Amino acid sequence: MESTGRFMNASSNGGPKSRPIYDEEGLIRIRGARVHNLQNIDVDIPRQRFVVITGPSGSGKSSLALDTLFAEGQRQYIESLSVYARQFLDQMERPDVDLIDGLQPTICIDQRPTAANPRSTVATVTEIYDYLRLLMARLGQPHCYQCDTPICQQTPDEIRESLQELPLGTKLMLMAPQVRGRRGKHDDVFRDVRKAGFVRIRVDGAVMDIDDVPELEPRKPHNIEAVIDRIVLRENSAGRLAESIQLAVRHGEGLVVACYYDEENPAEAPEGAKGVWRDRLFSTLYACPNCDISYEELEPRTFSFNSPYGACPQCDGLGWRTEFDPELVLPDVSLSLAGGAVAPWKGSTKRAAEKQREALDDFVTKSGFDWETPLDQLTPKSLDRLLRGDGKKFLGLLTLLEKEYATTTSAKRQQTLATFRGKVRCAACGGARLRPEAASVRVADKAIHEITALSVAEARTFFHRLKFPRKMKPVGDPLREQIERRLEFLEKVGAEYLTLDRAADTLSGGELQRVRLATGIGSGLVGVCYVLDEPSIGLHPRDNQRLIDALRDLERLGNTVLVVEHDEAMMRQADELIDFGPGSGKHGGRIVAQGRPGELGGNYSLTGRYLAGELKIDVPAQRRKLAKTRSISIEGVRTNNLQNVSVRFPLGGLICVTGVSGSGKSSLVNETLTPALLRRLGAAAPKPGPHDSLRGVSAVDKVIEIDQAPIGRTPRSNAATYTGAHDEIRKVFAGTREARQLGFRASRFSFNAKSGRCEACQGQGVKKIEMNFLPDLYVTCDECHGRRYNRQTLEVHYRGRSIADVLEMSVEEATEFFENFAPIHRLLEGLCAVGLGYLPLGQPSTTLSGGEAQRIKLATELARVDTGKTLYLLDEPTTGLHFDDVRRLLEVLQRLVDRGNTVIVIEHHLDVIKCADWLIDLGPEGGAGGGHVVAEGAPEEVAQVEASHTGQCLRPLLNGQHL
Repeated sequence: MESTGRFMNASSNGGPKSRPIYDEEGLIRIRGARVHNLQNIDVDIPRQRFVVITGPSGSGKSSLALDTLFAEGQRQYIESLSVYARQFLDQMERPDVDLIDGLQPTICIDQRPTAANPRSTVATVTEIYDYLRLLMARLGQPHCYQCDTPICQQTPDEIRESLQELPLGTKLMLMAPQVRGRRGKHDDVFRDVRKAGFVRIRVDGAVMDIDDVPELEPRKPHNIEAVIDRIVLRENSAGRLAESIQLAVRHGEGLVVACYYDEENPAEAPEGAKGVWRDRLFSTLYACPNCDISYEELEPRTFSFNSPYGACPQCDGLGWRTEFDPELVLPDVSLSLAGGAVAPWKGSTKRAAEKQREALDDFVTKSGFDWETPLDQLTPKSLDRLLRGDGKKFLGLLTLLEKEYATTTSAKRQQTLATFRGKVRCAACGGARLRPEAASVRVADKAIHEITALSVAEARTFFHRLKFPRKMKPVGDPLREQIERRLEFLEKVGAEYLTLDRAADTLSGGELQRVRLATGIGSGLVGVCYVLDEPSIGLHPRDNQRLIDALRDLERLGNTVLVVEHDEAMMRQADELIDFGPGSGKHGGRIVAQGRPGELGGNYSLTGRYLAGELKIDVPAQRRKLAKTRSISIEGVRTNNLQNVSVRFPLGGLICVTGVSGSGKSSLVNETLTPALLRRLGAAAPKPGPHDSLRGVSAVDKVIEIDQAPIGRTPRSNAATYTGAHDEIRKVFAGTREARQLGFRASRFSFNAKSGRCEACQGQGVKKIEMNFLPDLYVTCDECHGRRYNRQTLEVHYRGRSIADVLEMSVEEATEFFENFAPIHRLLEGLCAVGLGYLPLGQPSTTLSGGEAQRIKLATELARVDTGKTLYLLDEPTTGLHFDDVRRLLEVLQRLVDRGNTVIVIEHHLDVIKCADWLIDLGPEGGAGGGHVVAEGAPEEVAQVEASHTGQCLRPLLNGQHL
């Protein structure tokens, strides 16, 4: 299909009013692209513009943007490396394309998180932490982690300059500390001072001659300083001052006490005096003068929790340890020890119970309570000792359980004990991740872990107000500017609610993309092609414009911004829209329209028809009536930022949980409701977030959680294996005449079995090349050419197709191919129903998007028999879906509800929200500004709530208007 309206003037759709005629130098020219399902396409993409690529799922958008453009940019970069580096990558193939011309250096920010790493945080991903470490190392004020005394390292010259800032005429006494807070008579100290030739000494604040010192009380702590010199500051006293400081440093082992007479604050002076004597302690060493603890010189690595020089030695810089969780060990403190308060000991044998009682008996007797005393009557101190021990003979419950876990020979008992273990905040660092020396360094009275605990918005305010002394400005100001630039961008894209220490593996795909984008805008790169894969994922419609403005900032720097996107607002504001289609898989791979958003039209462009209003998802004519008496209620939820909320989920309807990013949706549904329901129904689940009660569970007999987690972590996993279709297909091949003659059973047709797979690649179809300096690389196996099986297995055919041919089929083709096999047909029909008909059966799960993985899980559940009392929980199922795919997904969800089931969806897509029976809107803002239930009810009711951002965005759609 030819591009339409290639260089026409802009229409009135909100974009720029005019654009230049592109010449060949301003274009990325692609000729003959055939990657995956691309149909030998030719396309010109304008450089230094904001370009959106759209189309139905599987139509070829990512094949062009990621697998063609970015892959070629990556290949060109690899070729620029040294010969040594390239030897590991020489099997990289050029994308199947005739020509790519005018390609800039490419940076890809996709929606698939990199390897989940608990050490990666928002601050580290954006490089804010790198600048912060440098700031703390150069300008931080160390404090003693025991007594909190500031620790200053100054040269003798710096000490002299500091003292010369005092007013002229100031009386000054320089002293060398000898004893600081130590008990004893210290006769040897006085003898050494006398021997050094000093005639005056200060003992406990009183200055006296060395020969007049009284005998000291040995049981009291004392402070003793040798008086080095007494000076009145004059203009010509610099030489004498410097000499005296040097002498004091030598005799004070690096410490100097300057006692001066301050007449500038007479209000503080004793009655009848003009001023007051004040002490200033100086040190030429990094050491606490009180605790005698020495510190190494501060370096950036001192503040790195990924370095042994900075990481807490107890938790290795993770901030948590896997151990017995006190809340799981003592879940109900209203019980007594005899009444079964210690959950891991419930159901113990008589002999084990005797041992447990014997281990606690002595402690219980000495602590003044008995076995029948409810634990909530114990003082917090006694309860803590019960858990952690008294530091003497009694080890504590947690240690006793750890010993049992480590020494038990029963696998069943070990498995039972493991259910009471979890991630517990490290007691040594309190979750700071750092050594105490690093955690006690402060800038503006905040340690580095306290700064990263701030949200993006709070951190921006902190750094905006941060001022440095004049001498420190050349170092501090550039670092602050770099940090502020990245914080500003995070705010622009709607991530102001994220805390800087938030782990990257807990972010959604869209959040992670926006965080990684902050690095791009902060680096100030120019002339780069940014390839983004649906950056609007997880973003509330209210914040769409903020993301678009941020992408425009990238473009204005002189970069090309190429976005694969389904969001309507982003499409309407693009400089150029490239629409793929007309369908998915083999029915797609063509450019059906290209131009300005208002110029896309014609029957071939589904996107154009939806943008023009010819096609749309209608609001249901009638919503289901939901009974208040039949619902699940969860009360007093306090997970993360939720503010003690109580929420009712009516059963038998399509329920949407909405709200701006960070308002508490995932905290409510994923971290609290779901695990609480699963545990109540007897399934294994992580500990739910803090809440008071959960009611109405008896109305549900099964909970199905369908999230965006990968369906597998290796190329062995795919849609066919996950749904179980592959097992049935293997049975079909095993039943063929050829297979029976050769004695092949169903296991022969598994690429995980040695008998049938290609041994060169172990049945994966690809070989992994491990890179020390780059991510692992997968290349096609040169033995089986990606077909996974050995030659003998591939010789068995069913209807002219081998097992490898079947795995290369799309779901749609396979559904027709196996229409006579009910089990296979039912499973594959479910995949087609959720819009995955284009997906190759054997496509590795590692290449699937989060949305595709979620829909495969949904299709698998569709194929199962439900009871009509099933509760389905989905997290943004519209990820990666075109308007038309959303329509099909809604049909599937409504079908599930029509059977009597309940579907709870966390969602931002307004077309899904407007079709729901019941909305629960959280907010009003993200982070600390959220965590409240702003509105609940039917969409029409929520649309009338002025405080609801969702309601305000929903109102025009319910009135039949476009965005």
